[in-house]
Amino acid sequence: MRAPQRLVLALAFAAGVAFPAFAQETEPAQGGLVQTPILTIDQDQLFGGTLWGKRVAARIEAASADLAAENRRIEAELTAEEKALTEKRPTLPPEDFRRLADSFDARVTEFRNSQDRKARAIARIHDAERQAFFQAALPVMAEVLRGHGAIAVLDNRAIFLAADAIDATDEMIARIDAELGPGADVAVPEEAEGGETAPAPGARALPAPDLPGSGN
Repeated sequence: MRAPQRLVLALAFAAGVAFPAFAQETEPAQGGLVQTPILTIDQDQLFGGTLWGKRVAARIEAASADLAAENRRIEAELTAEEKALTEKRPTLPPEDFRRLADSFDARVTEFRNSQDRKARAIARIHDAERQAFFQAALPVMAEVLRGHGAIAVLDNRAIFLAADAIDATDEMIARIDAELGPGADVAVPEEAEGGETAPAPGARALPAPDLPGSGN
């Protein structure tokens, strides 16, 4: 359980808050809402199940497919260039071949670094979109919380046992879809200096393209 969640429960028990039994909690209040002091959600299901999350998944899939196709095209071009250079080797003075080979190696390295940066940018889409989603969805989630008379929403992964009636994931997905829709593409932040940005959890980071060497 994360620290803020432990704190919420610790403060509640320390203050002598009386949590009603599940049988009492699950009785619908006016309007059909279940009154309960605690709601739970599955954060991954909440994000992935919304129109917003589905748009993000499609965005990442399309970008990944485009990059994979570009990787294959570049690999084919460089492989053909490498083959042509190897065939020329017997007819070239050693210093001329070395100059061409070094130039080829430099282009291979440049392409590989460029494709690596693009792959990391795709991985950052998930983090940027997820952060923007929860910022936009927070007021809607707060409305659901108030409608249930709840004082806290916890991630269900931090709970050992809970009644199904307090899981508000599906309700929040429906409310968020109705009020936010699919959202718009969020700009991806620039890579930090050094290129050490870690892939977002759950994001699909593409492997480095398998580019040929100079063959010399």
